Amino acid sequence: MRQGAGDAFSTSFELIATPLIFGLIGWYLDSRIGTFPLFTLAMAGVALAYGVWKLYSQYVESMDELLEQRRSGYGQEASHG
Repeated sequence: MRQGAGDAFSTSFELIATPLIFGLIGWYLDSRIGTFPLFTLAMAGVALAYGVWKLYSQYVESMDELLEQRRSGYGQEASHG
């Protein structure tokens, strides 16, 4: 249970902190170049999209792995029952 809570906390932190950091970098670039919302929104958006994609791929991989574990146990349960 603690492992799941730790994973959830780290994932939520990544989904908030990474776009924030990239947004701040974009804000700095915008303030130097004079194109205010362009780099801020673009960099934060790309970081957020990557974070969501990464979370989704890890979820799908985990579900596929659990499905394979469950399928591998089907034959063993029938022989013991």
